[in-house]
Amino acid sequence: MNKLLIGLVAVITLAAWTTKTQGYKVGDKVDSFSLKGVDNKMHAMEDYADAKGYIIIFTCNHCPYSVAYEDRIIALNNKYAPLNYPVIAINPNDPDLYPSDNFKNMKIRAKEKGFTFPYLMDEGQHVYPKFGATKTPHVFLLDANKVVQYIGAIDNSTDASGVTKKYLENAVDALRNGKKPNPNYTKAIGCSIKTKK
Repeated sequence: MNKLLIGLVAVITLAAWTTKTQGYKVGDKVDSFSLKGVDNKMHAMEDYADAKGYIIIFTCNHCPYSVAYEDRIIALNNKYAPLNYPVIAINPNDPDLYPSDNFKNMKIRAKEKGFTFPYLMDEGQHVYPKFGATKTPHVFLLDANKVVQYIGAIDNSTDASGVTKKYLENAVDALRNGKKPNPNYTKAIGCSIKTKK
């Protein structure tokens, strides 16, 4: 009887853990978060009183996929932030595992590239698991009510010259026109998030 009870508890615990680690799905409302940016200020979605949506991108310094997308992320923010769809970039990696992703190097990279968007450190790695981010880069597009409308890749080619489908831009444009993104999910391609957990 005790073995059966222990086994049942183990199954329930595993199921709860699996559900917890899956993260947000399209249609889920996102919890608020507050993270420190390279400007040494705390940033939250509530800071954007006029936002019609939010482009949350998990990215980092060292990943070649993230580096390949930096100019496109800057361009996305330059295009959509004035339309009240700001980019918020979050570095989810453990800096002990990849020192190039530490806060000091985030500041250096942001300055070198001229980031026009907040670049935040997920200190303690509490935010990315809630989202269910697994790659850098990994995109979550939210509407004005912080409901997830699109998850996945920015586009269909790491090489900017090979892009034929602009998933994220199409998704933002759909929201701007009062429509649902289609597709609302694509597979994120990039480096795995670095964690000791």
